[in-house]
Parts: sequence; C-alpha cells; structure tokens
Amino acid sequence: MSDGYTRACSLSEVPDEGALGVEIDGTPLAVVRSEGEVYAISDICSHAEVNLSEGEVEDGTIECWLHGSCFDLGSGKPINPPATQSVATYAVQIDGDDVLVSLDTQSSKG
Repeated sequence: MSDGYTRACSLSEVPDEGALGVEIDGTPLAVVRSEGEVYAISDICSHAEVNLSEGEVEDGTIECWLHGSCFDLGSGKPINPPATQSVATYAVQIDGDDVLVSLDTQSSKG
C-alpha cells in the first residue's frame, strides 16, 4: 500500500471493455477497463444489490445484468432507470501491471 492506495489486481486480469470483481478490506469493487481507461466503482448495484462486475461494459458505462440500469464509470451516476442512486467511484493509479485503488478518494473522472 502506498499513499492510501491498495493493490486491487493486475492490469492484465482486467479484460478490455470488461470488469473484474475484487474485494479490498471488505469492500466489493468492480475494476473496469473501458475506452483505454481503468476505473474502480462499487461492485454492488444501487438498485438491486447484485454484482455490477457481471454486467456489460460499453462506452464508459457498465450495465447491471439484472434490470439493465447503466452507470457512468467516471461519476457512478445512473444513466437510466430503474436505478436512481449513484454508486461509489474510487481513484485509481496504475503502477506497472498493478491496479491500485484508494478507498478514501472519490474519483474525479467523468
């Protein structure tokens, strides 16, 4: 851990235009790669409490597989119903092949 960042996974584990579910200190996260950027968001949908990491990633968004709500990866805001609440987003740093996430720092992307 450095400067409040914890290793979440290897960059090579995160699929292009896809997500990987991980857990840091008991917090479920989806590490997502979309359009060349890497994001970390809460892995729990704000509407149905299912894993967002199992959903489809496209154009900077992730879609919940259960009811189809899409969330902006940079802000965590829902783009369409039924979700109305944002999900948490976290700051990410890439160090070689390591994806580092700060649970204390909200992302400023998006």
